[in-house]
Amino acid sequence: MISDPRHIHISDYNYPLPDERIAKFPIAKRDHSKLLVYQHGVVSEDVFYHLPKYLPKGALMVFNNTKVIQARMHFRKETGALIEVFLLEPADPSDYELMFQTTDHCAWYCLVGNLKKWKEGTLVRDIEIKGQAIRVSATRGPVHGTSHRIDFSWDGGVSFAEIIDAMGELPIPPYLNRETQESDKTTYQTVYSKIKGSVAAPTAGLHFTPEVLADLDAHGIEREELTLHVGAGTFKPVKSEEIEGHEMHTEYISVRRETIRKLIRHDGCAIAVGTTSVRTLESLYYMGLKVMVSPDLSEEQLHVQQWEPYNVNSEERIVNSVEALKALDNWMGNRGLEVLHSSTQIIIAPGYDYHIVKMLVTNFHQPQSTLLLLVSAFVKGDWHQIYDYALAHDFRFLSYGDSSLLIP
Repeated sequence: MISDPRHIHISDYNYPLPDERIAKFPIAKRDHSKLLVYQHGVVSEDVFYHLPKYLPKGALMVFNNTKVIQARMHFRKETGALIEVFLLEPADPSDYELMFQTTDHCAWYCLVGNLKKWKEGTLVRDIEIKGQAIRVSATRGPVHGTSHRIDFSWDGGVSFAEIIDAMGELPIPPYLNRETQESDKTTYQTVYSKIKGSVAAPTAGLHFTPEVLADLDAHGIEREELTLHVGAGTFKPVKSEEIEGHEMHTEYISVRRETIRKLIRHDGCAIAVGTTSVRTLESLYYMGLKVMVSPDLSEEQLHVQQWEPYNVNSEERIVNSVEALKALDNWMGNRGLEVLHSSTQIIIAPGYDYHIVKMLVTNFHQPQSTLLLLVSAFVKGDWHQIYDYALAHDFRFLSYGDSSLLIP
């Protein structure tokens, strides 16, 4: 039964996390991390490469194949002031794929560091790509929420993907309190990352290796990928006393029609790798409800608002996941769509009923975070037992930390 979580006090989701428990770097072999197994209320531990043996044969496991971009760009003014421009989401063109193919101009919504030193004028930086000198210019545009529109232009006919690969820096999480290193370019990407667009890694996936993926196949686990581009808002702390005051960031998703059909064939059930896969899968359910009520909606109108799941009326609530997914599949078929492009702001907190996700692979999250709320909702409030065990048994926390398999 869904209740309204708006009045949850975030302070009830606090726990002591000593700095030395935050993994600053990954372990040498990604699949040798520890695995906490929470199965029907009982906690045990293992190593990650044994994950497949805990999963039911024939199940569908869903991965987020987004790739982290080198979103942190630095420019130096003639005065010597260093300005950091942090790419958040594409403005023009707004489509991620088209954005990275542009060859002379584009615009992003960005966070700007040292903004007070950049009142006006154009920032310029000279770089070299394949032996060719390229001049990149950045011009500040209007404020957009907490960010600014920044227009980039350059010469030389190279793509924006090549520009950020040459001059950008991989944005590792702020809580690591260290500079990005060359090794992060490899270790802060999943081995199956493909679609550029995230400014943070879907870190539950960092433990997978080709060997573990092959073992999943050998165990009869079906694998499927979708894309949610992780925004910087994933690190945004909840500053309000009640979570009603916290605004979730919008994240962009793309899901193939074939993925939706696979979910239907698996009775609308999936094992999610990471909270980003969870938010995408659960959003699909609400998108399905929308098109059942209003078949003429556009892709953009399928956007799932933050509190939408808690505003659904009782007749809609009895719709099961297969019915909702079939409605979405039919809606795509009527439009000739093979890939669904939309967005979500969904907040999953205690009181939420999961529709599609039945098991979850995830890391250990920050105290008082929306990700911890998501986990608590999944394990019906039993997160203390899991985190107390992890703290007492030397588990490593956050992005480069250890993993857990949660089976409520």
